[in-house]
This record gives sequence, C-alpha cells and structure tokens, in this order.
Amino acid sequence: MSTAPPSASIERAVCVYCASSRSAHPDYRAAARRLGEVLAAEGVGIVYGGGAVGSMGALADGALARGGRVIGILPRFMADLEWGHKGLTDLQLVEDLRTRKHMMLTLSQAAIALPGGFFTPLVEVLARAVEERFMDQRHLLMWQVVATPEEVPAALARAPAWSAEARAFASV
Repeated sequence: MSTAPPSASIERAVCVYCASSRSAHPDYRAAARRLGEVLAAEGVGIVYGGGAVGSMGALADGALARGGRVIGILPRFMADLEWGHKGLTDLQLVEDLRTRKHMMLTLSQAAIALPGGFFTPLVEVLARAVEERFMDQRHLLMWQVVATPEEVPAALARAPAWSAEARAFASV
C-alpha cells in the first residue's frame, strides 16, 4: 500500500463503482468478475474502491486473473480494518471518502456503476430531469446503459467525450 501518486498509471482506465457487500445476490458478484475479465481482455485498466470482498473483490479478481491492471483507492480507516485487496497492481491510501472519489475519477476516462447503480428507476429519473429542465437532452448522451459486461466495451467506445463545449450547455 502506498500514499504516493499511483506508480502504475494506466493509459486507458475506467472508474468502476460497485458494492463490497458480501450479502448481495451472487449474480452481482459474478457480473462484476465478468466485467473485470472483459475490461482486462480489452486492455482497459480499472480504478475502483480497493475492496477485497463483494462485487469490488470480484471485479478486481476477474481483471487480475486475465492480466489486467487494477488500481484501488482506499481510505486509510478501511485499510486499518484490513478491507483492502492485497493483490492489486497498486493500492493507494487516502484520508477520506471525498478524496477517494476525486482520485478515482481523476485517474480514469470514464465511469461505470454496477447493479444497484444503473437500473430502470435511475434511467427514469434522468429522463424526468430532462422533462423538468434540470438537465439538457444532450446530457443523456453521457449515460450508456447496458445489460451485460460484454456490452461495456462498445458502450465505452460510443460514449461522447465530455468536452468544454458539452459543459457549456450545462446551464439549462
């Protein structure tokens, strides 16, 4: 574990948000492991929360089993509780959850949320935000919703860059 900037920076990386719960349905862990395998096979590195169990651990294990690169970002208090994955390419310790989220996004070019994050009610909320003019219709292009880990590489490829121009229409 280290607190220095990641020594093993990853050229193409995605931030993956997922749970560390051991009690979630096993299908979620299986999907997380498969996503790790798929991303590693595509040469896409993973930046995630650094946990060793639940979907977090399965994601990392899947990627590492296929020779993928995985950077974990773990708050120090979680490291003290020995929640960190011991086999990662790099495990960075940070002081708090805010720094963790910031670092995860800073080290990646896209973000993925696994089950519990993207599902029908969330998609409906986003559509409603556009209807109510809290978001511009173009903001929906940021969101790619897929049903299987195998669909993720194509979704990443077709996702538009979030450019300065895109930020300009953030004020609806």
